[in-house]
Amino acid sequence: MTKDDKPQEGMGLHEFFAKDPIAADKAFFGRVSYPDRRGFLRGAGLATMAAMVGANIPFHRNMPAGFIPVALASEDVLQGKDGLKLFNDRPVNAETPAHLLDDPITPTSRHFIRNNGLLPDDMDPAKWRLKVDGEVENELELSIDDLKNQFEVVTMALVIECGGNGRAYFDPPVSGNQWTVGAVGCSNWTGVRLKDVLTKAGLKSTAVYTGHEGADIHLSGDPDKVPISRGVPIEKAMADDVLIAFQMNDGPIHPMNGAPLRLVVPGWPGSCSQKWLTRIWVRDKVHDGEKMGGTSYRLPNRPVAPGEKVATEDFVIMERMPVKSIITFPENNAEVKGETEVRGHAWSGDRTIDALDISIDFGATWQRAELDQPVNSGAWQNWRANVKFPTPGYYEIWARATDSEGVAQPFAVAWNPRGYGNNVMHRIAVRVS
Repeated sequence: MTKDDKPQEGMGLHEFFAKDPIAADKAFFGRVSYPDRRGFLRGAGLATMAAMVGANIPFHRNMPAGFIPVALASEDVLQGKDGLKLFNDRPVNAETPAHLLDDPITPTSRHFIRNNGLLPDDMDPAKWRLKVDGEVENELELSIDDLKNQFEVVTMALVIECGGNGRAYFDPPVSGNQWTVGAVGCSNWTGVRLKDVLTKAGLKSTAVYTGHEGADIHLSGDPDKVPISRGVPIEKAMADDVLIAFQMNDGPIHPMNGAPLRLVVPGWPGSCSQKWLTRIWVRDKVHDGEKMGGTSYRLPNRPVAPGEKVATEDFVIMERMPVKSIITFPENNAEVKGETEVRGHAWSGDRTIDALDISIDFGATWQRAELDQPVNSGAWQNWRANVKFPTPGYYEIWARATDSEGVAQPFAVAWNPRGYGNNVMHRIAVRVS
């Protein structure tokens, strides 16, 4: 496949087919022949399309080149989700508007989606196997029932956040999904601790890093290509709040969120939380899987000027996420009376939040909000405050979190070329009648 046969970063399914239907058929549905420029799918291409629409396609030979099944329309890729904003559908990426994140625990229907490839062909929990190998004394192959029966099962509220959450607010703009503040969620995840599984496997003294692999399919359909395979240092993997999860909010994991098995690594970029998990590869070096090198999920090793070119060797791996907060009520641009409750959430990587302050006078004065403790390690903290406005008019409500190390959210954040880790104070507008 040539460079021109591939979709550009962030290009949606319909845009790609509109630009070049022949290349799109090749890239999306596999190898295609065109004796009369009509789509004739064969082999893995047909299997992929059938899996995506959920049934055999008896008349697939009649499909014209560039044809998109109605079952793959944008509105259908978000089935089971409520109110999410779809950025692109190949792969599927969608964020949740801030006011729909008001629940203390994020419902499955409102958890954001950040995928790098296509969904696996088969997500049957009964058939699923997890392999643990590499720098271990005893290689393991575990079914989901094995995980449930051989290890302690725990449920924890854990934050997953895309490393690019907030990218839309960088100036000059950077490429990639233009997330605002909604690529984050804190759902209840049920599973087993990764450290318990690694302990049973027996870590060798040479173990320094994990490598994660999933069953998702590369956008090209090439089985030899991997959409994403990242990892974490062993010290992080052995934390009490890193889970191999098989349930989400006491029910099945949503297919777009990694069913039937995924990692949840709270406080670090969501890319560490491998979906459709099939393998934990314990390495004797920093994992070198797909999107571990180059500038993927990496930050400059020094402050850089906006728009500055940075050499690839000057990037370092992004680890803990920075201190952040979000206002979930009232909704942005809401009309309110003379006073209102303001509420939201705050979190900070591997740390906790010590204070949440809000301002209605553009930062001249600050009011301390009531702040809950996290329900467990790795969860966000809920906060609320009652605000009285002195006169009718236009106001902005600003939220500023300060974490357990005394680090507070800035008004403006340092720019970086990939748009990662934006933690500027969240601001919303209200009009007071």
